[in-house]
Amino acid sequence: MSLQHSILSTRGFIAAVVLLLVAGPATAEPVSFRKEIAPLLLTQCQACHGEKKSEGDYRVDQFARVIEAGESGDRGVTAGKPDASELLRRLISDDADERMPLKRKALPKEQIDLVRRWISEGAKFDGPGKSASLASIVPDPAHPDPPETYVRPIPITALAFSGDGNRLFAAGYHEMTVWNSTDGSLLQRIKRQGQRTYCIALSPDGKTLATGSGTPGRLGEVRLFNATDGKLLTVLGRATDVVLDVAWSKDGARLATASADRTARLYDVAKRELLWTASSHSDWVNSVAFSPDGKRIATASRDKTSKVLDVKDGRALATYSGHKKNVRGVAFHPSGKQVYTAEADRVIHLWDAANAKKIKDVVRAEGPLYRLTSVGEFLFSVSEDGVVRQHQAKDQKKVRDYRGHTQPVFSAAFAPSTSRLATGSFDGEVRLWNTTDGEPVLTFTAAPGYKKPSK
Repeated sequence: MSLQHSILSTRGFIAAVVLLLVAGPATAEPVSFRKEIAPLLLTQCQACHGEKKSEGDYRVDQFARVIEAGESGDRGVTAGKPDASELLRRLISDDADERMPLKRKALPKEQIDLVRRWISEGAKFDGPGKSASLASIVPDPAHPDPPETYVRPIPITALAFSGDGNRLFAAGYHEMTVWNSTDGSLLQRIKRQGQRTYCIALSPDGKTLATGSGTPGRLGEVRLFNATDGKLLTVLGRATDVVLDVAWSKDGARLATASADRTARLYDVAKRELLWTASSHSDWVNSVAFSPDGKRIATASRDKTSKVLDVKDGRALATYSGHKKNVRGVAFHPSGKQVYTAEADRVIHLWDAANAKKIKDVVRAEGPLYRLTSVGEFLFSVSEDGVVRQHQAKDQKKVRDYRGHTQPVFSAAFAPSTSRLATGSFDGEVRLWNTTDGEPVLTFTAAPGYKKPSK
């Protein structure tokens, strides 16, 4: 290095040091409750301190609740005073019986320091409303990529055909997988999905896929994807627990959802707007269905009831309480005057949508029933006994049983364009059937890269 170059480098270094001394240290951005604290509370604390379960009478599912006191009487957060904030004390306590998260490892130091700094800076709130749920204000999560190769299959909790019936969408782990419905070859992997996908529904025009997914006890999401290329269009809505079902209105203008946070919701799809939230159930809402005229929505819940809601405002018009156990599936009769519900007591009920009186039992299965799939003139039911049952939707006449799965069947999809039925089971197996004669046409495991162990 030349003497001149060395002098210039030294002068440059000195100038930089002087500049730093004059300007002072870089000021860190204030901690964002919405972007940094709320996601932490959602994933680490809400399962034990949410609306459904609030240990110590302390909740963190809303900002307004975070700062309040629990049964101890000490405020969760005192702005500007970390040492006077019960939330921080519980995070750093050496007592395993009171440290949060309870019976789990303490949070990493950097996360605790983040909470401390947020409180020191005044515990400021940067969301739209202090009583809004955390799930509704956090930024859209950046979901991890799915495994490149599945070491084991996962339960097929959702299936849907493309409009032409040539592609089959299946639930995966942080993804949807897309399969050729003729030969079972993998066509595409649609990423940016919640941990587990519980439902997939194609819009009436065949252009958009709506999915319900999430992480149990923490977060649920409703996402819309382009059905052709798999591009994420929007995160339509969020819930404080997993979204278990979605249903399109006949015109595709609205989307109804069912969630484990005990709510049903209705969205305006074009405006990307939540129209209402119905909280009339006391437990998970497992399934939703539109009436043929689009004026009502039927729900199925783990609280052993099914309801008919008014599309205008979500008001309950009728409640059927004739079930003995968890109600997992729901569908309207083609007339719109009656409702089918499937319960874990192995029975499909048919009841009057106006007066909520039972008409008759349609099916008595050999195992608990899961979902009902109503498409065109047919009603399909899946159950723990591994059998898929097909009935005429109008008169309940049995068409046939589909037997072949050796594990509980969780999902079914029907393609009127090809008369093909797809069924998915607990062991990751997907079977396709010809509904004109009931014969199986294809079987594969919907887990990319998975290879069955040799016997």
